[in-house]
Amino acid sequence: MTDSPRPTLLDWSNRKVDYLRISITDRCNERCAYCMPHDLKDWQEREEILTYEELLRVVRIAVGLGFRKFRVTGGEPLVRKDADRFIEWLGATPGVESLGLSTNATLLAPLADRLRAAGVRSVNISLDTLDPETYNRLTRGQLETCLGGIDAAVAAGFPQVKLNAVLMRGVNDHELGNLARFAHERGAILRFIELMPVTTTEVLSRENFLSAEEARILLGGELGLTPHEERLGHGPAVYFRTGLGSIVGFIGAMSDLHFCDLCNKIRLTPDGKIRPCLGNHLEFDLKAVLRAGEDDQAVEAVFRSALGLKPREHDFREQYKPGRHMTAIGG
Repeated sequence: MTDSPRPTLLDWSNRKVDYLRISITDRCNERCAYCMPHDLKDWQEREEILTYEELLRVVRIAVGLGFRKFRVTGGEPLVRKDADRFIEWLGATPGVESLGLSTNATLLAPLADRLRAAGVRSVNISLDTLDPETYNRLTRGQLETCLGGIDAAVAAGFPQVKLNAVLMRGVNDHELGNLARFAHERGAILRFIELMPVTTTEVLSRENFLSAEEARILLGGELGLTPHEERLGHGPAVYFRTGLGSIVGFIGAMSDLHFCDLCNKIRLTPDGKIRPCLGNHLEFDLKAVLRAGEDDQAVEAVFRSALGLKPREHDFREQYKPGRHMTAIGG
């Protein structure tokens, strides 16, 4: 007896979509300016957020449709009560082949071993700077807490630890080499990400934008870079090997005109909306279907509708006006 073939989901552009990013909360214990306004107070009410039971039902249905890769995000996902238990349940769901976590690492240290045992293979950690004062100005948090979480992730033995640094001219452009050395010392993969107007248009300007290509030239001049052809993970980063022997990636959402060509993901917001594209306002209300007592076929129909209208490319280069801040969408 042979296994039945697994379903394959294609969007209207014929891209295979098998990756669901699940945001479990819009709350965060830091205040990164490009992600969340520093004075934000309009958190979603508890009853607006999908329960863990609802999320696990969505995952089960998504697996049946052909999704294989899942990532838990926020906000900061670990601020939600029992997030570690939910991740354990998610990791035990049949058909979940790849499980990742995106975090600022400030709450990670005491949970790292448990999350590794739960099946988390990839941990993405935000780290824009190694300067304590700059870190505090950007996030209103403490650098040492983040670094402790990074070291705990490395010690826990996650198969992949990635550090994500958002490129900001005049803020961290002089730290690219130091960030690369820091990642190399811990065996982590470093990725540089172009600034995007996700939360507000004001966060991105000609003065503070640093392209992935310029960052690559700067880092290459300092450490040396050679192309690394192997794809690492499920995202759009272009990878290089440094003269140190470590791997760095560059994510050019604004400057790379082919950035969306192979997009394989959609997002589930904390309040139960399917968002086919981060840089587009289109959303599909999954929560309404779940709480109306509809059957699994009705839930599947929402997924199929979202895929049928998944934009061919994002709108960030088209005078994009954000409708919701990043934490309300999910990282």
